[in-house]
Amino acid sequence: MNAAGNVVEDYVKSLAANLHGPSRAKARLVEEIRDGLHDTVEAHTTGGMPYDRAARQAVREFGTGEELLPHCQRELTIAQTRHTARTAALSLPFLAGCWLLIWTAGLEQGWQSRLLTVHLAGVAVTAALLAATTLAATGPLALRVSVPRRLPLAVAWTGTTAGAAMGIASLALVAASLLAANWPLMLLAGALTATSHALVAASARACRQCAHLLRPALTSGPPRE
Repeated sequence: MNAAGNVVEDYVKSLAANLHGPSRAKARLVEEIRDGLHDTVEAHTTGGMPYDRAARQAVREFGTGEELLPHCQRELTIAQTRHTARTAALSLPFLAGCWLLIWTAGLEQGWQSRLLTVHLAGVAVTAALLAATTLAATGPLALRVSVPRRLPLAVAWTGTTAGAAMGIASLALVAASLLAANWPLMLLAGALTATSHALVAASARACRQCAHLLRPALTSGPPRE
């Protein structure tokens, strides 16, 4: 491929390097842009335009990276927001399992275990509300109503808080296992909670990054299908 032929790929690679979001969603978006550019180039060359000129013309028609980046980042931020909400929702079975394991371990008489179960229940409810609200606001409803500009950051910090709470719960469960008669169950509960913490915290961290990168284009309209 000659220097002119690299215009399209250079444009796509430069744009991709500045985008952040779920890897699959990002790859799909970048591929759509690449296909669109190649289709535009083909349309121009079919009309008799030389390839090098057609490539540069296609890039000009798509707009500069600075112009396209906010709209692409908007889509990826919403995708990351939904990913974080789904991750929080998937943590619910783990938290429910932990709650059950605590009672099964025979610690239900102590105030510490009661406090821990309330803590886990609170985290589970928070994760459920986070998931339900976010998926509703960024799903079919977003086709008619713009996604609230601050929603991604709100989801990110809510997910971070839930992840931190899971981390605290996992440490508490490990400590409680030292005093429990059925300590293997308590250690298992701690491991499940720690796994939930790792998944939710990582996704929430990525969501915070995307939310901070997001520009005012978030209020420009609903995401593309």
